[in-house]
Amino acid sequence: MALQGQEEIEDQIEEPEDFQEQDVSISPAEELPIGPEEEDSDPVLLPWDRFSAWLHCICVVGFDLELGQAVEVIYPHHSKLTEKEKTSICYLSFPDSNSGCLGDTQFCFRFRQASSRKSSLGCFLDHFDREAPVCLKRDQGHYYGYVYFRQVRDKSLKRGYFQKSLVLISKLPYVTFFHSLLKLIAPEYFEKQEPCLEAACNDIDRWSTPYPGKILTLPIMGVVMKVRIPACYDKPGTSQLVQSAQNDSLVSIVLPTIHEVDLFRCFCPVFFHIQMLWELVLLGEALVVMAPSPAESSDTVLALVSCISPLRYCSDFRPYFTIHDNEFKEYTTRTQAPPSVILGVTNPFFAKTLQHWPHIIRIGDMKQAGEMAKQMKVKKLKNLKTLDSKPGVYSAYKPFLNRDEDIIKQLQKGIQQKRPSAAQNAILRRYFLELTQSFIIPLERYVASLMPLQKTISPWKSPPQLRPFSQEEFMKSLEKAGPQLTSRLKGDWIGLYRQFLKCPNFDGWFRSRRKEMTQKLEALHLEALCEEDLQLRVQKHTEVEIVDLVLKLKDKLAQAEREQLPVKPGTVAKLQTHIESVILSLPEDLQGILHKPATP
Repeated sequence: MALQGQEEIEDQIEEPEDFQEQDVSISPAEELPIGPEEEDSDPVLLPWDRFSAWLHCICVVGFDLELGQAVEVIYPHHSKLTEKEKTSICYLSFPDSNSGCLGDTQFCFRFRQASSRKSSLGCFLDHFDREAPVCLKRDQGHYYGYVYFRQVRDKSLKRGYFQKSLVLISKLPYVTFFHSLLKLIAPEYFEKQEPCLEAACNDIDRWSTPYPGKILTLPIMGVVMKVRIPACYDKPGTSQLVQSAQNDSLVSIVLPTIHEVDLFRCFCPVFFHIQMLWELVLLGEALVVMAPSPAESSDTVLALVSCISPLRYCSDFRPYFTIHDNEFKEYTTRTQAPPSVILGVTNPFFAKTLQHWPHIIRIGDMKQAGEMAKQMKVKKLKNLKTLDSKPGVYSAYKPFLNRDEDIIKQLQKGIQQKRPSAAQNAILRRYFLELTQSFIIPLERYVASLMPLQKTISPWKSPPQLRPFSQEEFMKSLEKAGPQLTSRLKGDWIGLYRQFLKCPNFDGWFRSRRKEMTQKLEALHLEALCEEDLQLRVQKHTEVEIVDLVLKLKDKLAQAEREQLPVKPGTVAKLQTHIESVILSLPEDLQGILHKPATP
């Protein structure tokens, strides 16, 4: 997230008088043709590599009277899951028995990846991650499971019900996209079984890879989906419209977003507390969402995680968590403070097990987006006895910021005027974006000041270091360049910042920014070397010193390629030419040694 100029910030934060006259989706995406020429630019891909860029595997989980839940099919058949991962998938793919989910239900979960696993596609997939927004990067330590669960009466079965889940396992947090994909695959699978699964997987293995910034047309099961993968350079808060084109006669489904959930629908039951919930998520507080079904649980957890976007939520979160989860004991122990995690649960047992947690959100049956929760006060934790307790927020937390009454009035007015749900959702998403930007911009501005001046970069010295982050220095900068420049909200902003600087979200954000800035310094150092006359430089040195210089320059080039340093176009090629000319000035025996490829 780059630092924005004040004029751009004010322009972005300006409140429209009438939202209905405002375009929710602002700038159309530039469509890039996905054809043979583009596909050739990918590295050489083996069978199933394209599939693996989207999914790890597809699982079918059924119910056996003797064994309980069991993984019946894994496709492609060569896909590997550890026994621990299979167990997690089994228990997380079915709703708790108390949920009473008859018919078809969709939800998602997230579980830890086995630590021993390494992907052979690591470097290839990292290539896409560099261009992705922070909230859409691949999850390095976890898998997502996207579930389509069917439960229907069947008298021919002993249990009296047909119960089965089709589950997509992926590293990608594209919740809207994968749920849409499941709606196409799952009903066909339940009717035609495994041949249908094989056909779907073969279709996916012919897809273009999910490169950020591109509009993709993805054929699946006789249908064509059209999507755009967001990129890190997109302006926050704008939707890059996927527009219809003349050759779109075969396109059946156009998805406006691949990952966003309906914030307004999710937060309706606890509507008056949205600002407090934003603070709790921002500060990485331990939160549990108690909901009647996995669909409502997972949607609400994903809504909470996304409400601080474009800031990445860096703690653990589990959209659907059960008593069989591998981390159950770790997360429910009373011997230590609850961890920084957001859990979504449906089992009534958790009302007792987690009643010592500091912040509990109780969600009733999801209302229609047009209805508004009436309860306004935050309830005391001691009043939460069972999962049957009334919907609301149970917490002793005192927010740092005063409540923004304007957003509540704006959305209430929308309900009275029967404003479309999509517009209500857009208003709420914009509100959270502006709140997060007002909070993060002073941090961005201060961290940018830690960067050394460009004139201090010498080609013949190591790149200068970033100045260390000073909490007190940052707090002092807030007096003139704090959130008051972009937000009308009053309250204890200083207290909120002090608490934020202690939490995992700050640590994750600062590590990312420090890495970006360090790479920028390395890139500037490389560019400075390019401008030097190396031939003139080496005339003053011995052969041993020249060989040492060549080896160091080769290391710099290898680093630039490995880390994809943000250098100007042509920099690497220019430096390679310089190095080659220096090598040719050496005796032939040394030339032969220096021309040998480096051993990995």
